[in-house]
Amino acid sequence: MRLGGPVDHERGDAESWIAALKAHNYGAAGFPLPHDAPPEQIQAHAVAARAAGVVIAEVGAWSNPIAGDDGERRTAIAFCQAQLALAEEVEARCCVNIAGSRNARWDGPHPDNLSTDTFALIVDTTRQIIDAVKPQRTVYSLEMMPWIFPDSPESYLDLIAAIDRRGFGVHLDPVNIVNSPGRYFRNGELIRECFRLLGPHLRSCHAKDTLMSSTLTTHIDEVRPGLGALDYAVFLREASRLDADLPIILEHLPDAAEYDLAAVHLRSVAESEGLTFDSPWSSA
Repeated sequence: MRLGGPVDHERGDAESWIAALKAHNYGAAGFPLPHDAPPEQIQAHAVAARAAGVVIAEVGAWSNPIAGDDGERRTAIAFCQAQLALAEEVEARCCVNIAGSRNARWDGPHPDNLSTDTFALIVDTTRQIIDAVKPQRTVYSLEMMPWIFPDSPESYLDLIAAIDRRGFGVHLDPVNIVNSPGRYFRNGELIRECFRLLGPHLRSCHAKDTLMSSTLTTHIDEVRPGLGALDYAVFLREASRLDADLPIILEHLPDAAEYDLAAVHLRSVAESEGLTFDSPWSSA
């Protein structure tokens, strides 16, 4: 396993990016540049990561390629294709997005999101993105979400079969589908099922946590790893059974101090399970 997270990249150069990753003992990272960055800057970061032994976990393609507005949809598809091409160029393990939404908000709920027509639209759109790039070294992937496909490991498998492309893979963020008391209190079982069904296709993971309050009706918040109920012992045991370079990337925290606390928690759980995160700097 490789632990990673965002680091300071204000200077924009590859050397300071690698130095920041080393300072945090991260063995993996999201690629910090977009597809339209200067080509020489993109190349410098890719070369620096390879030289340092840092795994480029993912390139984000956050957008709504199934938007109801045709202009927004076309723009999003073109963006996803460009980001997937970037992931291929820098040898990222995946390019990651969500499927999108039929809502005007790119990641919002909508009554049509879980319909058979939307499933078919996701299949067609994902094929369109992959077929334009034909990736050989990376994959396009969709995070599971509470109100859009894939919304479970089973529906992810259905999408893999329906899309039927070598260039489609899995990005796992289990917190996104902890959307009921049943899943919340049995999230360890849910995580095991995700790895059982999706493990052969898995390229990268996100690390967050989930906390349910007593507010009616059901109210579940995303919180820093260590402040919620996600069963990280199960998560890390399952992840450790896959390839040694599987990235687990921290996200959605407000500042460096919070990321440091999250990393301490994951490392402590790993240690308690007799596991380690590999990094080019040292074992952690």
